[in-house]
Amino acid sequence: MTGVPASAAGGPSGARRAAAGAGAPASAAAAAAAAPGIPGAVAGRAAARSADGGAPGAGPGSPSDVDHGGAAGAAGAVPGAGAGETVRGEDTGVDTGDDAPGEGKTPRGGKIAAAAVNQASVWNVANLLTMLRLVLVPAFVALMLADGGYDPAWRSLAWAAFAIAMITDLFDGHLARTYNLVTDFGKIADPIADKAIMGAALICLSALGDLPWWVTGVILGRELGVTLLRFLVIRYGVIPASRGGKLKTLTQGVAVGMYVLALTGWLATLRWWVMAAAVVLTVVTGLDYVKQAIVLRRQGIAERKAALEEKEA
Repeated sequence: MTGVPASAAGGPSGARRAAAGAGAPASAAAAAAAAPGIPGAVAGRAAARSADGGAPGAGPGSPSDVDHGGAAGAAGAVPGAGAGETVRGEDTGVDTGDDAPGEGKTPRGGKIAAAAVNQASVWNVANLLTMLRLVLVPAFVALMLADGGYDPAWRSLAWAAFAIAMITDLFDGHLARTYNLVTDFGKIADPIADKAIMGAALICLSALGDLPWWVTGVILGRELGVTLLRFLVIRYGVIPASRGGKLKTLTQGVAVGMYVLALTGWLATLRWWVMAAAVVLTVVTGLDYVKQAIVLRRQGIAERKAALEEKEA
């Protein structure tokens, strides 16, 4: 029957046979128009299978090409991409499996490199200033005691070493906090350097008879006591540095520096009053730290008790 469509000639079964004989490109195009929502990467692979003659395991021209391979194949092809075109998973959201093995994983030497960077960060400017203060301690002692400890020239050099140590103490902590250079080494070495240079100066002055031993005992006892107190209450929190503590440090530095120099006359009298003010600030701020530690400990115990009661409830 010429001129009669295949679907009219054979009925429904004839229409299916005609669709089956239409070929892979026609089925791919029809399926793409029918189901545009399937990801493009799947569409590309399925369309390629349709063009090659069907899904794996089915012979060319078999019903599987029409019922499965063709419909699932070209469905949802990405606009502008032809049948069989490969679309990467990062463009469509589908993992195509073509990424290089191990992509996205930390390189084998990544942890070693990170550890090296962390180790190198110890050698920053703030820590170098702290190390300088530690080195200045024995140098200060040697200069202070040179030639019997009473030579004005050697005392002046000792004062210079002491002044450099005190000035760097003002800068290293500020630099560490401002530029994020805080390290475990700095946390430990900085307070040690502070107390080492101050303790060395006080002990040398008392050993030379320039400063009463009880003054040295009060100042060093307060410093060691506050340090121990911080460690005892660290489980409950940190005792912040107060303005009084900073003023005490400044006054102590000025007073000890004036005693290191071989001063006479009214300057010698002035340094006595400056040292007296430093001793008063040392005692007052030490008592304030004790009060803060007691309050902090009570608050910490109360919070822990409340947390346990809430947990049990």
